[in-house]
Amino acid sequence: MGLLEGKRILVAGVTMDSSIGFAVAKVAQEQGAEVLISNFGRALSITKRIAKRLPVEPPVLDLDVTNQEHLDGLADAVREHFGADATLDGVVHSIAFGNPETLLGGKFLDGPWEDVAQAVQVSAYSLKSLAMATKPILAPGAGIVGLTFDATVAWPAYDWMGVAKAALESTNRYLARYLGPEGIRVNLVSAGPLRTIAAKAIPGFEQLDAMWSDRSPLGWDNTDQEPTAKAVCALLSDFFPATTGEIVHVDGGYHAMGA
Repeated sequence: MGLLEGKRILVAGVTMDSSIGFAVAKVAQEQGAEVLISNFGRALSITKRIAKRLPVEPPVLDLDVTNQEHLDGLADAVREHFGADATLDGVVHSIAFGNPETLLGGKFLDGPWEDVAQAVQVSAYSLKSLAMATKPILAPGAGIVGLTFDATVAWPAYDWMGVAKAALESTNRYLARYLGPEGIRVNLVSAGPLRTIAAKAIPGFEQLDAMWSDRSPLGWDNTDQEPTAKAVCALLSDFFPATTGEIVHVDGGYHAMGA
C-alpha cells in the first residue's frame, strides 16, 4: 500500500515536467493518490500536454489564484472530477512569480511597488487564497504544503522573490495557527536550487547553484526534483499528524552548515 493510498490531492501550479509540481504529482500517484493538477492562461495548454507524461493522466483545472471567480468555483470544479460529495486530502501550492526584468538579478533597490505587490500576491498571499478556496472540501486531517526557498537570509540575485518567500513562510505559520483547530495541517518544504523553468528565469541563478554542491554534506543534484517531491508527499500523508507551521529543508543539509 502506498503512502497516499486512497487520498485525493490537488497540485496547483504544474507547468513543465521539470517542475517540482510535476514531480509531486508523479510521486503522489505512485503512492496511490488520485491527483488533480492546475494552471491557467497561456500555460494551461502546455500543462494539458505535460499531464500525459504522468503515470495516470490527471484532470487539469483552469485556476488563476489571483482570480476570485476561479477561487470561488474551485470546490465545484474539484467535485466535477471526484464526485459531488468528494473531499480533498491534500493541497500543494507550487506557485510563485516575480518579474525577472524588474525584481531579480540585483534589481532590489529599484524594484517598483506594482511588481513587488504582484510577486507577494502570487507567491505568498495565494497560499491563503488557495487554502480558503479549498477549505470547504478539505477532509479531516488534510494537509496543505507549499514550496519555499530559505528566506532567513539574503541571497545573491534572488532579491524581491526572497521578500515574497519570507511573506510565504509567515503566511504558512499564520495559516497553521488559524486552521489547526479544524484539523488542517499547513507546512512548507524548502528545497535547494533546482533547475526548473522558474529558476532559469532568475538572472544570476548560477551564483546560487554553484555554491550548493560544495557546502551540502549530502551533496546536491540540481536536476533531481524527486527528493523534494517525496518530502511534500510525506507531509501530505498520515505520518505527520501533529506537524504544522513547519518548514522542512530538502537541500542536502546546506541550511545547517556554516562556512
